[in-house]
Amino acid sequence: MNIQEAQKTVDAWIKTYGVRYFSELTNTAILMEEVGEVARIMARNYGEQSHKKSDKKHKLDDELADVLFVLICLANQTGIDLEKALKKNLEKKTKRDDKRHKKNKKLKPN
Repeated sequence: MNIQEAQKTVDAWIKTYGVRYFSELTNTAILMEEVGEVARIMARNYGEQSHKKSDKKHKLDDELADVLFVLICLANQTGIDLEKALKKNLEKKTKRDDKRHKKNKKLKPN
């Protein structure tokens, strides 16, 4: 599924099962909640924080998909073509950072 297909699929899902989109503000808050759940998993799996019993039900792939779903909702609501926006963003980053990271001594290959 490409990004445009994902946007259409999420839109159809919302209209079929979700009745309507939550407001942009509500979806922004939900996005922050979902990003927090990803951060919790990362802190426990890759950081120093220890796991709790309740952490076992949270899976990184599912939480990342939740983030993507809400992000797509926000793009749909605000009329943003994410595929076009990502291409434009990558062009910007390429112009800005084409040599910057290669010159960064902190990023030497392992």
